[in-house]
This record gives sequence, structure tokens and C-alpha cells, in this order.
Amino acid sequence: MAVIAGMTNSFKQEILEGTHDLGLGEDEIKIALYTSSADITPGTTVYSTTEEVTSSGYDAGGKVIASQGIVLSGSTVYIDFLDTDAEWTGVTFVTRGALIYNSTQSNKSIAVLDFGLEITVTAGTFTVKFPTPDADDAIIRIR
Repeated sequence: MAVIAGMTNSFKQEILEGTHDLGLGEDEIKIALYTSSADITPGTTVYSTTEEVTSSGYDAGGKVIASQGIVLSGSTVYIDFLDTDAEWTGVTFVTRGALIYNSTQSNKSIAVLDFGLEITVTAGTFTVKFPTPDADDAIIRIR
């Protein structure tokens, strides 16, 4: 199994087909956490609970993240997550990566995040801190 980062292939096709509404706030975008045993890659098409993190304080499906802004900067388009970080408190788990997905559109995948190593949280707080939303650093961007 593997956690491999990247915008998902199905999302690339679906944005051209008009499936996702990320700019007007019509669609609910979520982020779910996964263990290192998960098989989430750019080939992932939908959210699944298989190898998702489990813990008191973590609900299956993860957290909603705000994505109400699409920005064009030069020749790059990116999603502005409005400086929203995903945070879980009072949790105990080990995670390796995350899946960003569109729960409004049948849980279709958007992007996979690889944290680079297993992160252990014991009765603490875990935060996925999104980088500055700009043409060079935004999590989801098209050049």
C-alpha cells in the first residue's frame, strides 16, 4: 500500500466536465486522515473508510474545509482555503496522509496529501496546516 501525493487524475477530468463547484461554495469539501497502510494515490477516485484513521475525537469522513475562493495569478489558478486549517483535539492515532474530497459530489476525490512520515498523536491535537494560498504554495493549483 502507498500514500502518494498529488491532485487526483479523476479530479482533473471532472473539473473540465464541470462536476465540482469549488468557487461558489456550493460543494462541501472535506479532508480525511489515513494510516500508512492506506492505498491513496493520484489514481484514487473517491473517499473510502478503508485504512482511515480511527480515534475518539475523529469522525469518519474527516473535517469540512472552506474552499470558497478560486484565484487566477498570472498563469496559475489555485484554490484558496481561506486560511482554514483542519484540527482534531483529544485524539490518539498514527497518520501518514490525507485525502481532500468533495462530499457533495458523491465523495469524489480531489487531492492526496503525503505527510512524508508517520505522525503519532497521543491524547493531543493534530492540525493539518494549509500553506499560504498563492500561486507557488497553494495545495491545489494548476499551472
